[in-house]
Amino acid sequence: MTEDSESVTEWLIASRPAPAKACKSSQAAFPLHPRDAELEIIEIEPKPAFLHNILPRLQWSALVTLCAGLRVAELPGEAPEVGVLDEEEDGKMKAELHRLLLETTVKEGALICGNCGHEYRIKEGIANFLLPSHLV
Repeated sequence: MTEDSESVTEWLIASRPAPAKACKSSQAAFPLHPRDAELEIIEIEPKPAFLHNILPRLQWSALVTLCAGLRVAELPGEAPEVGVLDEEEDGKMKAELHRLLLETTVKEGALICGNCGHEYRIKEGIANFLLPSHLV
């Protein structure tokens, strides 16, 4: 992965409730919603240990929402168990999660708060979460 890109995993982790005071307690503020996202796929070696470690920690519903907003994958409503991924004959779900979480990067676009509508720009792969003074 390049230094100037942000993987979907990093984006999802960063897509926690917006830091604006009015949004911290609102359920609508999480996850932030992508808009006009320009994606890039950077192929890397499979990392099964990463999937085993990250899968139980993901907020699956937020990942499903993010994927729908990016139009990159159609994930099931329930998170697969790690053991089920290992037993999968064709490895399709494991490959899809690898591509989504490790290889998909966001180059340009924005994240939008569902509560206040504030737009956090992403430029050259870096999300700007600094707030204007009137939102702090």
